[in-house]
Amino acid sequence: MKNIPKLWRYIRNDKGKLLVYFICSLLSTVFALFSFTMIAPVLQTIFTGKQTLPDTKGNIITTITSFFNDVITTDGKMTALTYSVVLVVLATVLKNAFLYLSLRILNPVKNNVLRRLREDMFNKSLSLPIGYFTEEKKGDLISKMTNDIGEVETSIIGVIETILREPITIIAVLVYMFTMSVPLTLFMFLFLPVAGLIIGRVGKSLKKPSNQAQEQLGDMLGTIDETLVGMRVVKAFNAETHQRSKFVRLNNDLFRIKNKIALRRDAGSPMSETLGIIVVCIILWFGGRLIFSGEGSLTGPFFIVYIGLFYQIINPLKNLSSVFYNMQKGAAALDRVESFLSTENNILERKNPVPVNGFEEAIVFENVSFSYGNKEILKNINLTIQKGKTVALVGSSGAGKSTLVDLIPRFHDVQSGKITIDGVDVRDCKIFDLRKQIGVVSQEPILFNDTIYNNITLGTGGAQQADVTAAARIANAQKFIEQKTNTYQSNVGERGSKLSGGERQRVTIARAILKNPPILILDEATSALDTESEKVVQDAINELMKNRTSIVIAHRLSTIYNADEIIVMEKGEIVERGTHQELIARSGTYHKLVSMQQFK
Repeated sequence: MKNIPKLWRYIRNDKGKLLVYFICSLLSTVFALFSFTMIAPVLQTIFTGKQTLPDTKGNIITTITSFFNDVITTDGKMTALTYSVVLVVLATVLKNAFLYLSLRILNPVKNNVLRRLREDMFNKSLSLPIGYFTEEKKGDLISKMTNDIGEVETSIIGVIETILREPITIIAVLVYMFTMSVPLTLFMFLFLPVAGLIIGRVGKSLKKPSNQAQEQLGDMLGTIDETLVGMRVVKAFNAETHQRSKFVRLNNDLFRIKNKIALRRDAGSPMSETLGIIVVCIILWFGGRLIFSGEGSLTGPFFIVYIGLFYQIINPLKNLSSVFYNMQKGAAALDRVESFLSTENNILERKNPVPVNGFEEAIVFENVSFSYGNKEILKNINLTIQKGKTVALVGSSGAGKSTLVDLIPRFHDVQSGKITIDGVDVRDCKIFDLRKQIGVVSQEPILFNDTIYNNITLGTGGAQQADVTAAARIANAQKFIEQKTNTYQSNVGERGSKLSGGERQRVTIARAILKNPPILILDEATSALDTESEKVVQDAINELMKNRTSIVIAHRLSTIYNADEIIVMEKGEIVERGTHQELIARSGTYHKLVSMQQFK
């Protein structure tokens, strides 16, 4: 039950609805009890024609008995029987009417909790730094957002109704049972805690395997995702058997864990029913003993009603025991969801951030260092990029080029030193404004399963068709777009699968052109293209770079010969800097890199 407070923040705005639900459930229970418990006095009165209960003041059964005695005396037994049937039907109709109203009120509350929980998880994923997604398994993240939420829905949210309704029924029935026989009800209470303890111990054992199941499912989803994404490589290297074996192992592990959970969960309902029957038999023995000895006011017909009332709480108790199992099962999923929602975000905005309305002077790196865990990626970087200049970063893989440019839009934060734009530390800038000044074209073009138009206008909002067309024309994308059946409304497929590599890259360039940022980051934007596509894309990039401050991560060095400054990096440090001609003349690291590519 400790998980309910975790969900309270999603429910507290609906406190009024929950109060109405409680009232409707209470009325439904009252009418259910009325229709059930009036049977005994009705039968006694009709078939004996006299009052058989002592006149206990305030006892509802005595009131009902007296009423039917009066009806029999004045109108006869048939009229009394008619009244009883009508009252039972009326009470049943009212019971179900209030039950329906309670469900109509509660269901939107439950669904709203799930809606807000999904929104919070998605918003959290958008707010987390890029570093989080490089460290966590993609499949595990997807599992948290889908399967864990689904488990919370079925195991926790789905039983809110039971948690709220069944205690009302149990309490109301127990109060009624006390009015009928205090000794018998107290005797019954000796056994209920024992039954609850046994059920609780079984339910508690569900949490650990449930957590294991969610983690195993995350691993399996990760394997599915990487297999589907890398299907070309899997087939090219005849790795189907390897991937199949990996999946089968994970799937079998999940199968075993799920069976363990089901075995323990399914034991709950039979166990609670068996314990209930045992208690009933004990009550029969003790109650019969009270009647035979003449102790108390309980008579045979009302003892039958008493047993019937006890059965009225067996189902609610069984439901609550199932709730306990489900809550333990769902607790693991909710813990994983809560763990994700409470993940610390180290890319935070100041309370009073500095607005950024443009770029006028320079980007300056001052003694910047950065590490992933214990691995140092950048070491004491000092670099100034003047407005309107093109600076190229070159070096071997792992030299720190991509990490360096990721620090500018605060995809990561520096761990020592600082980066300033026009003299303002980027950590003091308003993040939205900062990123608005920067356009990014990466090596792998990122497109979403949407239209070409929506992919180009991503993040801009309110763009006119004329502006989109102009951006596509500059990016050399207009021609192939117009050849599509639906032109700009053509769907690009998942990850742009319906477009060629060059076409995907030109769409991303058009996106950057439409954004019209003063600062441009090009992360090896042509390295994955064939020669023909590279030329078309490079022409588009040249158009994009006009009148902008450009930072280019270069793989093919021939594309950056005209850069205003070339920065050569090795193991996170700047080892050389200068123009192409200056660096060639020094015959250092850059000269070796150029020579190697020319030799190839």
